[in-house]
Amino acid sequence: MIDVFVDALDLAEMSFERVEPAATGRPSYHPSVLLKLYIYGYLNRVQSSRRLEREAGRNVEVMGPPAKNSFKSLAKRVAKAAV
Repeated sequence: MIDVFVDALDLAEMSFERVEPAATGRPSYHPSVLLKLYIYGYLNRVQSSRRLEREAGRNVEVMGPPAKNSFKSLAKRVAKAAV
């Protein structure tokens, strides 16, 4: 349900940064992946980035990219999105 909702959004039109990946450096998570995780946390009352990290490693429904989600990267993204 969250996937369908977020995939229908035009993130570039909504001023999300890094929708188009940079040509250099290590690729970051796509904003849609992080938005899906953030919405999942909101709907399931998971408020801390550390708990979101645990959910992403434990819950198959939340698992996204094969790379490990770190609570620091999640916290930075959530703080940046709140501005």
